[in-house]
Amino acid sequence: MPAKLSDRHQVSATSLTLPPLGFGSAHLGGMYNRVSGETAHATLKAAWDGGIRFFDTAPYYGLGLSEHRVGDFLIDQPRDEFVLTTKIGRYFKRPADPRTFDRTPWGGGLNMEIVWDYSYDGVMRSYEQSLLRLGLDTIDALLIHDPETAGTEGGPSLDDLQKTGIRALEELKRTGQIKAIGMGLNATEAVETIAPLVPLDFMIIAMPYTLLDQSALQRGMRRCAEQNISVIIGAPYASGILATGPGPNARYRYGIAEPDIQDKVRKIQAVCAAHGVSLQAAALQFPLGHQSVVSVIPGGAKPEEVTANIGFIQEAIPAGFWTDLKTAGLIDPEAPTPR
Repeated sequence: MPAKLSDRHQVSATSLTLPPLGFGSAHLGGMYNRVSGETAHATLKAAWDGGIRFFDTAPYYGLGLSEHRVGDFLIDQPRDEFVLTTKIGRYFKRPADPRTFDRTPWGGGLNMEIVWDYSYDGVMRSYEQSLLRLGLDTIDALLIHDPETAGTEGGPSLDDLQKTGIRALEELKRTGQIKAIGMGLNATEAVETIAPLVPLDFMIIAMPYTLLDQSALQRGMRRCAEQNISVIIGAPYASGILATGPGPNARYRYGIAEPDIQDKVRKIQAVCAAHGVSLQAAALQFPLGHQSVVSVIPGGAKPEEVTANIGFIQEAIPAGFWTDLKTAGLIDPEAPTPR
């Protein structure tokens, strides 16, 4: 049966529950170009009117702009009707010269300079800044953002995270300020090597478990199942190509898709066509077949994209479709699929 937006799945052993479809707000941060306040509000309203009640954001998205946009909309909604998650690891300061400040990759974002800090004080400062940007007094869960960048110039310190940063998150959870502790990851290797460094209730995985790539299945996702760590899929469209289909401008892993990826998507599309299934519905629903996956959070930069996603998550997909994908070698034969 297709997912229902009213369904709720418990996150690990916490009091946090999530619906199968949420809204990822990175696009509202203005990748390349500014998303106007009117468009952001209309996009969030389309999500709300369509039944979405889970919103994920981060300080990094637009260097604070996404949190402003999300908070500006949610501040007028009943607080007990939605779930809000954001991330820690970066706080901001005014750049020395805002006129020449390089906002890359958030060309449409704010002039705010990042300070990486995984220490106790850094986590608390990031959390408090998020509350102020959102204009809300409660965040349901916090995630450790982009720990793969540890060791790069100006990047965060995993040593700080393990020694004091996790203590800050555990204190916020213990005192009831948040319900769950998560981590946001992009790479299969990170799911296997970085995630185990601190105790987690859940993870947002951006790329290693999609209709195109199940490289995290045998180790990272297995560990999640064994240790009751819930998973949210943060890039179910694999950063673009599973939403747009193949083509010269199709994007995969945040760059132009290589020919082999384009070819694989064409083959998946052929199976979709044989079963009368849309590629987008297959992409959104596939990860939900895994026992650890509690939600998928595709993004959207305009109302019609969000409305389409709501339709795709509820589209009926026959069981034979998944069988044919496995027979054709297009998904891992051991990957669990939706019933």
